[in-house]
Amino acid sequence: MQTPAKQHLIDPEICIRCYTCEMNCPIEAITHNDDNVVVDFDICNFCMDCIPVCPTGSIDNWRVVTNPYTLDEQFEWMELPPQEEFAAGAAEETTGLEALDDEISKLLAEAHAGAGGKAKAPASASKASINLHSIGKPAEMVVQGNFRLTDDPNHDVRHIILDAGSLPFPVLEGQSIGIIAPGTNAEGSAHLPRLYSISSPRDGERPNYNNLSLTVKREIDGVCSNYVCDLQKGDKVQVTGPFGSTFLLPSDPDAKLLMICTGTGSAPFRAFTMRRQRVDPDAQNAMTLVFGARTPQSLPYFGPLNKVPDTQLKKHMVFSRIEGQPKRYVQDQLREMEDDIAGLLQDPNGYIYVCGLRAMEEGVEAAMTTIAESFGQQWHAVRDAMREDGRYHVETY
Repeated sequence: MQTPAKQHLIDPEICIRCYTCEMNCPIEAITHNDDNVVVDFDICNFCMDCIPVCPTGSIDNWRVVTNPYTLDEQFEWMELPPQEEFAAGAAEETTGLEALDDEISKLLAEAHAGAGGKAKAPASASKASINLHSIGKPAEMVVQGNFRLTDDPNHDVRHIILDAGSLPFPVLEGQSIGIIAPGTNAEGSAHLPRLYSISSPRDGERPNYNNLSLTVKREIDGVCSNYVCDLQKGDKVQVTGPFGSTFLLPSDPDAKLLMICTGTGSAPFRAFTMRRQRVDPDAQNAMTLVFGARTPQSLPYFGPLNKVPDTQLKKHMVFSRIEGQPKRYVQDQLREMEDDIAGLLQDPNGYIYVCGLRAMEEGVEAAMTTIAESFGQQWHAVRDAMREDGRYHVETY
């Protein structure tokens, strides 16, 4: 009887093809084709270096197998296979894997502390289309506009509008697309796609047009961000995706949203807000935004956000670098909203979304811990219950 073995797998439904795991694997056990990112069973030594860098938790999957899945099999998957069932004798042999399970569980807890584990889509969310266009067969879109959003010379953030023309490219609020920068890297290989969150609603930046928008910050040494920020109207862009099937907007009109973000993490929340405005313009007190930035000049969409009525979107802008004023961060604002957030945490129609720099997670967790304790609960228990219900989402980078 062949001894069962633990195999590391990547969930193709959740993976957003950012290739961070592949770039961080020290033994080149992770590879990809045009459709999927996969782990080679014959190379993987469970060093776990890929675990902390995955932004979605798609990397956190294992199966006990008698015959490991081949790369070719994994390349064809649209979803993970179910766990095998073992005969009694084989099942007994799997007990030798318990030590590895303990190590994996510990690393997962550390790597995804902010999210608390693998996210689930809201029960009422629309079904997302994913992986329609790959590296080998990207979609071609045309730039319709490139607009600067910030006045801070050190924070060049752009609003990019892309037109898909007659090409079907269905997206939902909260999904991402990949942009392939032209040229090659230092090793002479083509650039991998860079992922950007979509900042427009499903029916387009302009209603009922087949276009979408992105919110992109120029990074000094960022190959793709500089390429995107320099795009001109009429330029053609190679696009992969769409990606992401959990960080989605609930369709339930009674859902109450708390959206917490920094910088370009505002992109999906712009999409959420515009979608709600279009489908239910009379809804009141259902959305709250806590937006952190250094200054008003470095905060994307500062002007347009202030034009959204407070009855539709309660806005709390938090700035950390205004001369003569104390530094304030999103967690400071969350603590000031303790009573409102405590009510949201206990509301079965309450949803929390966190998006932006990974450094914000620790502060958010600390604030939520204090708020949960104010009504006699442990934050981790509340958070995990919300996550299981599809009501707690973290997407940081």
